[in-house]
Amino acid sequence: MAGYSGVSRSIDLEKCKENNDVLFGYMNVIQPPHIQVLGDHELIYLDRLKKNARAGQIKALFALSPMSIVIADQAKVPADFQQAADDNDLPLLTSSASCRKLINYLQEYYAIAVADKQVLHGVFMEVKGVGVLLTGKSSVGKSELALELLSRGHRIIADDAPEFFRISADTIRGRCPSLLQDFLEVRGLGILNVRALFGDSAIKQDKNLRLIIQLKQMNNSEMQQIDRLAGDRASRVVLEVEISEITIPVASGRNLAVLVESAASQHILRSKGYYADQEFMRRHSEQLARGDL
Repeated sequence: MAGYSGVSRSIDLEKCKENNDVLFGYMNVIQPPHIQVLGDHELIYLDRLKKNARAGQIKALFALSPMSIVIADQAKVPADFQQAADDNDLPLLTSSASCRKLINYLQEYYAIAVADKQVLHGVFMEVKGVGVLLTGKSSVGKSELALELLSRGHRIIADDAPEFFRISADTIRGRCPSLLQDFLEVRGLGILNVRALFGDSAIKQDKNLRLIIQLKQMNNSEMQQIDRLAGDRASRVVLEVEISEITIPVASGRNLAVLVESAASQHILRSKGYYADQEFMRRHSEQLARGDL
């Protein structure tokens, strides 16, 4: 509100679509057509004003025609606010969430609502807290691997056609289309309801994409060409964001679930700056220098 630096924040949906971003922040001036969020601090500020000043502030707020006004913090809606909303035919909503939490919820919702979207083929899962997309050619074993990971306590977000959104400059969020929610197709078993089989804890609504694991059938010659120190690593661009990608060979007798778990754990270590191959080379060089090898 004018002259006050409390948590009055707003979202300009049309401008978000034009600029591919979301405008948030502490605001002293309300701008249409925004959603205006008011909490305890704003209402206390209004209560401290004299009658005429209060009426002027409320009139100025509604005159700018925000998209809607939300009263947060379980605050009671003042009678003059209710009357002004009725007079201006403007939605006046309430929320039990705190002002800060409500704004975070709105930010997350609108970030996805206006974000660029891409559908990728594969099974999107949370493995050891990492958003992992299992991909590869049809019949390579993605669904069977997902089922094994579910039995080991990991969670599924989407099978077959997960939707991905760029919610910030370097963050891709994935979720499941409503039609496919809770379902997993496994050849020979048909459609499985993961929630019914494994419980609610086996389902994750959405997750940031951090790692892509490509399952690939390889012959002996192709296997020999893989870097034995660093593995078969690359990156894939998804919505203009580079995502780490690991190719895991599919062969009889290989425990793919353990390999995916290890890949997720290794990704966490690499994100913290630890690279096992570099550590091995350092030790090797030190022993060579000492003449131990």
